[in-house]
Amino acid sequence: MKGRLRTAPVLVLIFLVACNLPSAGAPTTAPDLMFTAAAQTVEAQLTASSSLSTPTLPPSLPTNTPPPVATPISTPAIPPTAPPTATQVCDKAEFIKDVTIPDGTMLSPGEAFTKTWRLKNIGACTWTTAYALVCDSGDCMSGPSAQPLAGSVAPGQIVDISVPLVAPASPGHYRGYWKLRNAAGVLFAGVYVDINVGSSGFDLYSRAPDAQWVSGAGVLPFGGPDTDNRGFVMYRSGALLENGSRPNKVLETHPQWVNDGVISGEYPAYTVVAGEHFLAKIGFMAKNDGTCGVGDAIFQLNYLEGGTLHPLGEWHETCDGSLRSVNVNLNSLAGKTVQFVLVVMANGSSGQDWAVWVNPRIEIP
Repeated sequence: MKGRLRTAPVLVLIFLVACNLPSAGAPTTAPDLMFTAAAQTVEAQLTASSSLSTPTLPPSLPTNTPPPVATPISTPAIPPTAPPTATQVCDKAEFIKDVTIPDGTMLSPGEAFTKTWRLKNIGACTWTTAYALVCDSGDCMSGPSAQPLAGSVAPGQIVDISVPLVAPASPGHYRGYWKLRNAAGVLFAGVYVDINVGSSGFDLYSRAPDAQWVSGAGVLPFGGPDTDNRGFVMYRSGALLENGSRPNKVLETHPQWVNDGVISGEYPAYTVVAGEHFLAKIGFMAKNDGTCGVGDAIFQLNYLEGGTLHPLGEWHETCDGSLRSVNVNLNSLAGKTVQFVLVVMANGSSGQDWAVWVNPRIEIP
């Protein structure tokens, strides 16, 4: 038994070896075929596993998903656009200032004056002598229909432009609007003149040197001397008068040293304003000792219009220690341009006829 059992394993081993030995007639398997077979085996295994049932997963819980946020699209920056350049104007002016007659200037009725404006040419065109200043509206104040420029004014230059005017005859506020006119007749650059017309008054004391003084002996100089026997006129402010006063603004008018001698003073023209009066005190100077002399004279206020002399008032005065106050209403002359005339006439002898006018004037009281 023991010998037979050892023989069986040997035979099995020999059989197995024999089965695995290569046969002479069997084809040899190429290496590529072996790799192909292996691949097919793997594929078969994957197919088999895919046929197995896959466990079902439980449904997932809802999630609060934020809504999509719009992402702004960046816009490329646009460079700023330069402002458009204004078209340059041909005729344009800039007002600089009033050279004469500032706004609201008080003038006498009928007073002649010159208004001057200072302007700058800020246009593109030269102002030539074909340009003119013309009254556009308002009160033209007797100005010219057109005042041509005196010369050319290039762009950027400054010029003074003047026009002669006359204040209206009646008191009040007046304004006149003027414009430049180019060679084509187009108006531009408005300016205006603004005045008040009223009583600036007329001071016959301060204007005495401007009057023409005469006597029977001819024309007299203003200021004396007081020894001139032709007569004389001079200031005597502060002199002792017959009433013992020593006022300012004393005008002495001594007639020619003859019986019934005369002296008169014709003043420059003045336009009377409604409501004005002639005001003064009249009388005589005292002697050195303060006593009254023997003065005896006739004082007159007259006016000249159109070469004709017209009386306004007459007062007979003697040296009696008092002065007379004179007040003459001139409303009858309102708006008229006249020349006032002061007259003193000796009433007989002219000795000691030291006749005086104290502060003679024309004003609205």
